[in-house]
Amino acid sequence: MKVSVLIPTYNRVNALVATLTALCTQTYKDFEIVVSDQSDQFIGEDKTLKTIVRILELHGNPVKVRYNMPRKGIAQQRQFLLDEASGEYSLYMDDDVVLEPDVIERMVRALDEEPVGFCGMALVGLSYLDDVRPHQQQIEFWDGPVGPENVVPGSEEWERWPLHNAANILHVGQRLGVSPQNQKKYKVAWVGGCILYNTAKLRETGGFDFWEELPPNHCGEDVFAQHRLMKKYGGFGLLPSGAYHLELPTTIINREVNAPEYLINS
Repeated sequence: MKVSVLIPTYNRVNALVATLTALCTQTYKDFEIVVSDQSDQFIGEDKTLKTIVRILELHGNPVKVRYNMPRKGIAQQRQFLLDEASGEYSLYMDDDVVLEPDVIERMVRALDEEPVGFCGMALVGLSYLDDVRPHQQQIEFWDGPVGPENVVPGSEEWERWPLHNAANILHVGQRLGVSPQNQKKYKVAWVGGCILYNTAKLRETGGFDFWEELPPNHCGEDVFAQHRLMKKYGGFGLLPSGAYHLELPTTIINREVNAPEYLINS
């Protein structure tokens, strides 16, 4: 399989079922799925989940559901998944994300075009459909090949992050008339929720091996990993987005330790 779809989950079996169901309809078919579960009770025997897993496997998409305990933080969850990945590319998806049918196909095509670290698709919160924020919609497109960037907290590049708030990325795509047929690559501070990594490059830059340096309660682990990749290889966002956030409350409640700031200062 060219793509390993990697999904960390915690006490969200209903949302996970929605996420996996959308994967059943992908136009791109060359992928496997690995789920790393840290729920209070293992979700692997849930009957609805098992039905969706069987549908995926009927379509030729192997699914592994692993119980990764004890909990040691989300960075360890992501490293656990990376260790399970066998694909050339690794698509990390949160367990509360629903994709349009062409998303994996478009992301693979975009990353095939650029020998960089990752391609990200920002999540759209559709409850913000009528909340248009022009002051947060500045976007910088890549004019030519995507290249390395050094993004650190407080830098000019770091200040790109508001573009991914609310439904901003949807509004930008609509305003500029960008369609899946003429998709565009743009510069990012980071991307959360739906990121296609070059697996070898992610491993080469350390993946999420820094998890042991963090306390179990932390956030920003994906940001730190992406910044290491961007510094050496580069990374980009893809417009338009076809990734939608279910807008559930976060399962990472204690966010006092932000990995990019903590690890730089430690």
